[in-house]
Amino acid sequence: MKIALMDSGTGLLAAAAAVRRLRPDADLVLSADPDSMPWGPRTPEDVAARALAVARAAAAHCPEALIVACNTASVHALPVVRAALEPAVPVIGTVPAIKPAAAAGGPVAIWATPATTGSPYQRELIERFAAGVAVTGVPCPGLADAVEAADDAAVDAAVAAAARRTPPDVRAVVLGCTHYELVADRIRAALQRPGAPELVLHGSAEAVAAQALRRIGAEPAPAAAPTGGLRVLLGGRPARLPAAALAYPEGRLLAAAEAPADTGAGADPDAGTGTGEPAAALRR
Repeated sequence: MKIALMDSGTGLLAAAAAVRRLRPDADLVLSADPDSMPWGPRTPEDVAARALAVARAAAAHCPEALIVACNTASVHALPVVRAALEPAVPVIGTVPAIKPAAAAGGPVAIWATPATTGSPYQRELIERFAAGVAVTGVPCPGLADAVEAADDAAVDAAVAAAARRTPPDVRAVVLGCTHYELVADRIRAALQRPGAPELVLHGSAEAVAAQALRRIGAEPAPAAAPTGGLRVLLGGRPARLPAAALAYPEGRLLAAAEAPADTGAGADPDAGTGTGEPAAALRR
């Protein structure tokens, strides 16, 4: 079994780790775009074109499914990617977990990038899944960039600033950017108030991973240790997991299956894992 994931950067780590936990035997292909970041400020047409290129690079390795592990790409590029790859490769998008967060009745906060907060896309999801629930959009400038760089001080500063913009009575927080799931513990620590009920964070990684397995007719089969391989593509080029990814437990979990870089001499592009020369950190 082979499952591919794509994003502009390290935001795909959370979903990739979720797939790894559900199916440790799955071979994973991680495809990112270090040469054209950030995607957020780009036009929808530009995002779609770049996301399609990253998706095609992953699809060249013949996965059974492709996860678009990026909210921005899911908003602007999902129809284009699906039109290009399906039905040969099922494509699974990422949607902020507003519906389950609102199910308890709120109040709910949605942490997202400034471009997503207040966007028609987010407003439509709120209207569809959280009608009658108090929902606050919280822009988090700089947080995705800080996570991408594994800059602890910048992450803490961005989280603290977003926490100040979050109403104190909020009991559920939607993590509306895949990068944020990598620092969920720090977000919880910044928001949890003494004596208050436990804050619930809603990410998308677990649900997206489970949906990918359903699309290919596979059942979860957890195991003590991973046996599946790992391949990393940066701009379509074979690479290694960057140092920034290893700052997170998700990255370290994935790295456990990464083979040493090959020399390129007589290498079979479909044999082994983690081929290519060392790469710079994925940049958003």
